[in-house]
Amino acid sequence: MRDKVANLKFIFDYICANSAQMSFKILHSDENSKARTGVFETDHGNIPTPIFMPVGTAGTVKGVNQRDLKEDVRAPIILGNTYHLFLRPGTDVIGNAGGLHRFINWSGAMLTDSGGYQVFSLSEQRKLTPEGAIFRSHIDGTKHVFTPENVVDIQRTLGADIIMAFDECTPWPCEYDYARDSMELTHSWLDKGRKRFVETDSLYGYSQKWFPIVQGGTFADLRRQSAEKIAAAGMEGNAIGGLSVGEPEDLMYEMVEHVNEILPLDKPRYLMGVGTPVNILESIARGVDMFDCVMPTRNGRNGQLFTREGIINIKNEKWKNDYSLIDPDGDSYVDQQYSRAYLRHLINSGELLGAQIASLHNLRFYLWLIEEARRRIEDGDFSAWKNEMVSKLSVRL
Repeated sequence: MRDKVANLKFIFDYICANSAQMSFKILHSDENSKARTGVFETDHGNIPTPIFMPVGTAGTVKGVNQRDLKEDVRAPIILGNTYHLFLRPGTDVIGNAGGLHRFINWSGAMLTDSGGYQVFSLSEQRKLTPEGAIFRSHIDGTKHVFTPENVVDIQRTLGADIIMAFDECTPWPCEYDYARDSMELTHSWLDKGRKRFVETDSLYGYSQKWFPIVQGGTFADLRRQSAEKIAAAGMEGNAIGGLSVGEPEDLMYEMVEHVNEILPLDKPRYLMGVGTPVNILESIARGVDMFDCVMPTRNGRNGQLFTREGIINIKNEKWKNDYSLIDPDGDSYVDQQYSRAYLRHLINSGELLGAQIASLHNLRFYLWLIEEARRRIEDGDFSAWKNEMVSKLSVRL
C-alpha cells in the first residue's frame, strides 16, 4: 500500500510540474467516427495530427535527401532508431555533433524509437532480464546491454523531440502466458524509464517528450490492462506497440479500439509501425493520431507505387509503353516529371534513381493522404471519404 501511495504521489507531482507544458490540442472531431485533428507542439515546430512520419532508421530516410523531405514530401517530423544509431555511428559521434538534428542537418521535429522492436527481432541473439536486454550486434556480434534507464540516456544524447520507452514487442502468434509476462516486464521497465526521464534533462536546450508503450499481444484484457498502466503514467503522449507483426488486420483494429477506449483523449496516440494506407485510414477512424512505417520507401524500392486510384506494380509489362505521368493527380515533383515507362525501366534496370523516384512518390502520397484526412475531418465528411478511399486503395491496377 505504501509503495502504491508513493507511486501515485510521484505521478501527481510530475503532472503538476508539467501541466503548464501540455503540448497537444484537439482542433476538430468527426461526428461519425473517433477521428480527430489536432496539433502537437515541439521545439522544432508544430506537428499537425493525424500525421505520418517517414522512417529514417539510421539517420536517413533511404534514398531521400533532407531537402526533398522538407520541400517535396512536406514532412514535419521524421524518425530515427536508437538501436541502429547506437551501434553505428555511435552516440559519441552524434553527441559530439550536437545531437541528431545537427548530425543529419534536419531542422524539423524528430522521434526516436527505443530499439525494443529491433531487440525483439534478434530472438536468437538476445536475452531478456528484469534489468533489461542483453543482445549481440547484427553487424559484428559484439555484446551490448539495453536497460530502461540507459535507453533514456542514449535518447537524451540523440536529442529527438519525442523519445520512446523501452519495451518488449511480443511476436504473433504467442501464448497468453507469454504475452502477460512480456507485458508485465514492459510495465516494470516503464516505471524505471519514467523515473530516469523525470530525473534527467535534455542536453541541447530544447524539450523532449517521453512516450510509454501499450503492449499485451492480441488479448483484449491484457491490452486494456496495459492501456490503464500507460495512461496512469501521465506523460505527454502514448504509443500502441506490438501490432502489425503478422496478426489479421481485423484483430489489429480490435486491439486499437480496446486501447483507445482507455488512453486519454487529450494526449496524442501513436500506433507504431503501421502501416498500409488502408490501415492508416481505418486507424484514424478509431482515434489514432500518429503513424510510421517503412512501407513507402521499402515497397517503392521494389517497384510498388501507391496512388489515388490503387496500387501499381511498376515492374509489370503493362507499363512498358505507358508514357503517362507516374501519378497524373499527384502533387510531388517526381509525379509531374517522369513517365511510368521511364520509372519501370529504371526499377527493372536496378538504377538508383528509380528507387529514389518511387520512394519520393510513395512518401508524398502518404503525406497527401494524411493531409486530406485532416481536411475531411475538418469539413465533416471524413467517414464517407474514408470508405471511398479504402475501396480504391485496395485495388491493384
